[in-house]
Amino acid sequence: MRFVNFILELLKDPRAAIAGWIAMGPGVACGFIFLIVFIETGVVFFPFLPGDSLLFAAGVFAAPDAVTGQSALPLHILLPVVWTAPIIGDQCNYFIGHFFGRRIIKSGKVKAMTPERIEKTEKMIDKWGPLAVFLGRFFPFIRTFMPFISGISGMRWSRFTPFSVLGGLTWSSLFTFLGFFFGNIPAVQKHFELVIVLILAVSLLPTIIGLLKAKFGKKKAAADEGLEGGEIAGGAVTATVDATGFSDSTPRHAA
Repeated sequence: MRFVNFILELLKDPRAAIAGWIAMGPGVACGFIFLIVFIETGVVFFPFLPGDSLLFAAGVFAAPDAVTGQSALPLHILLPVVWTAPIIGDQCNYFIGHFFGRRIIKSGKVKAMTPERIEKTEKMIDKWGPLAVFLGRFFPFIRTFMPFISGISGMRWSRFTPFSVLGGLTWSSLFTFLGFFFGNIPAVQKHFELVIVLILAVSLLPTIIGLLKAKFGKKKAAADEGLEGGEIAGGAVTATVDATGFSDSTPRHAA
């Protein structure tokens, strides 16, 4: 229960969580940030951890204070942490998928790994190849499943790794620098919780759209199949009437 409360508080206000860690020392704060980003990326059981908003909040603390010019979390310490965490996490998740992926999926223990999300990830890999590893980094849930599915699919490690490294560096730098440059704007500071919610909403939007498309696409396909079945049946009845002069509902009399 403590872990659940910890995650809920982190989702609600990552800035407050990081402030508490910084109070224990910048090294402790960097350790927690590394751990959370690594787990979100590297452990397929935790795709719901708030990577985007956590990096943004960390970037806010890395910005120099307007009065003292000092930063609570120096950027030259933070950047190596946020760069290495997703890269190492991807490697870990790739090999988990490569060696244990099929058994994990069959077990059904990863509730977040729905057939729709697996299908969406596989379609990205089919369409974009290793470039999907880079693109998937920017989608919550997908960035957790992408290295895992890549390992299952048999994508070569030598193809996976360059795009994984590039995606990890780009994603972590983007959100950290967004917080660094824009996090101390008064309007952002005043409505920080709303900004975090917007970041989460924008991050999740493509995933939600994809799931809705998958859901309604299946319904449409089922309806189309039903319509085609009706047309085929109707055609068969018509053909019977034309060929015999009788329909199934018309009594036939012996000659």
